[in-house]
Amino acid sequence: MGRLMAIDYGRRRCGIAVTDPMRIVANGLTTVATSQLIDFVKTYTARESVDEIIVGLPRDVHGEFSESMNYIRPGIGRLSKAIPDIPVKFYDERFTSVIAHRSMLEMGMKKMQRRDKATVDRMAATIILNDYLQSNQYNNPL
Repeated sequence: MGRLMAIDYGRRRCGIAVTDPMRIVANGLTTVATSQLIDFVKTYTARESVDEIIVGLPRDVHGEFSESMNYIRPGIGRLSKAIPDIPVKFYDERFTSVIAHRSMLEMGMKKMQRRDKATVDRMAATIILNDYLQSNQYNNPL
């Protein structure tokens, strides 16, 4: 069984999280520049078995796709072409950045640490992946 990887895709950078090999828990891995995402994923998947990539699907409070889908869809399309053997799925990421900030407060992180957008992106990817692991979509696939 391979790992699952999650990507919190952003215009400038992407937060990356992965599960352990048994898919029990997700952990923040890193943050990479969006321009380096494909190279990073190719390198990582060459040394670690990854069965599926989960990408945060941005929606607004009404459930509509957010404006960021205009750059996410083409970027993820290029990623899918670069690694055709690994399926890529979208998963609802509503409120993950808010949850990440709240978690940082609860962990007692200082203000300067909370302003580090790379940390927020990595935590958002972790939240997306943990939510996916607990979802019916993962536990009861069609």
